[in-house]
Amino acid sequence: MIEEPPVLIIKRERPRPTETQIEALRNTPTGFLTDAMQGRGALDPAIRLLSPGVLPTHICGPALPCLCGPADILPLLGAISEVQSGDIVVAATGRWLQSAVIGDRVMGMLNNAGGAGFVTDGLVRDIEGIQSVGLPVMCAGSSPNSPYSKGPGEIGLPVQIGGISVGSGDMIVGDINGGVVVPYDRIDEVIATVSQIETLEESLDEEVANGLCVPESIRELMNSDQVAWV
Repeated sequence: MIEEPPVLIIKRERPRPTETQIEALRNTPTGFLTDAMQGRGALDPAIRLLSPGVLPTHICGPALPCLCGPADILPLLGAISEVQSGDIVVAATGRWLQSAVIGDRVMGMLNNAGGAGFVTDGLVRDIEGIQSVGLPVMCAGSSPNSPYSKGPGEIGLPVQIGGISVGSGDMIVGDINGGVVVPYDRIDEVIATVSQIETLEESLDEEVANGLCVPESIRELMNSDQVAWV
């Protein structure tokens, strides 16, 4: 007979970006980040900012992932006890859409613990109270249905959320366009590439402001034998 699993499985040693790395990504547009990762890294568009214009529209920090079962928040509560200042708690629910995974009081606890935001592929509740807490939230929607706190679950181990794997120490960056995950082992690479992208974007912005209609490369293509006119 298979034994009952532990109520929580917690990864003891978890990587974490340096403050310099975190600051380098803090105000980076999400489009620049995905460009730096070959057009990848964005969460499913169903995971959106909650109450933009009321709550902050930028979210940035190291991920502390937790795996919650359907209608269960024990792993989330356990994760809050493991939060370091500036962490983004990422709660994976398997897209459970029948009840909320967090409400205003637990958001308040996350804020008190030093968390910098919350991301989930599930739902939230008590939106007015969450707005009062003031932390940025990305979620798949809302429901007044309440969860339980039983387990089992996991904290600090990789989770799947919004079509992306998220591990401890990965950087979560979100804005009005959506959320992006920068893997921990690619942070320095992405920071360096974003710097190049910013230079190119500034140059293109100037060209557009000066009247650019069609890039020269496209004009050349249109006049080449690679285009068939019928």
